[in-house]
Amino acid sequence: MTVWAIIVAGGEGTRFGGAGGKQLAEVAGRPVLAQTVEAVFSCPDLEGLVVVCHPDRVEEYAESAGVVGHRLVAVAGGDTRQESVAAGLACLPRDCEMVVVHDGARPLVTPEVVSAVIAELAGHPEAAGVVVGHPSSDTVKVVDESGVVIETPDRSTLWAVQTPQAFRTRALADAHARAEREGIAGTDDASLVESAGGVVRVVLGPRLNVKVTTREDAAYVEACLADRTERTRR
Repeated sequence: MTVWAIIVAGGEGTRFGGAGGKQLAEVAGRPVLAQTVEAVFSCPDLEGLVVVCHPDRVEEYAESAGVVGHRLVAVAGGDTRQESVAAGLACLPRDCEMVVVHDGARPLVTPEVVSAVIAELAGHPEAAGVVVGHPSSDTVKVVDESGVVIETPDRSTLWAVQTPQAFRTRALADAHARAEREGIAGTDDASLVESAGGVVRVVLGPRLNVKVTTREDAAYVEACLADRTERTRR
């Protein structure tokens, strides 16, 4: 089975600030995006990887991430994350049967987690996608526009979902095409597949797989990477 990955790095990172935003911010001596690309592409199940970048920074991001060669491709994204994933899908080879989508600002991902979503999808032919996440430890409230709580869902059924997310390529491409036709904006790729009737499964992932959005997040990621390096040396 041919499997590729799409790394979504098209955001401007305005909340983070600084030249290049969060993607080019250095953690543990290297840019966030480079850390993410290396971690994802270390998964032995992947044949290739597409990095979707901000249109004005394709060359800069490609150089930072070390994107070179026919198995590592950098392309310009769109105005939204959804459009950027669609741009990445358009670059996949025709024989790509499965695709893993991951946020470029989640550098704490491990090759094992990437392999886990791929294996779960491969082992369940009825599924169109697999997401990684963990059971919610917080009570979640549904709140109306005036700030009034209108519902408290049963926490035992709630999971906090992240990336990586694995999909059958045709299912994800069809879901994106349908979303574009019907003006659907999903909160993630799995929600688009779900809205199209596809079955999406979930696998347990690490809670520390955070997304770098602020400088505090970057400091946390740097500490985690330093700890991981120290453990490897022991």
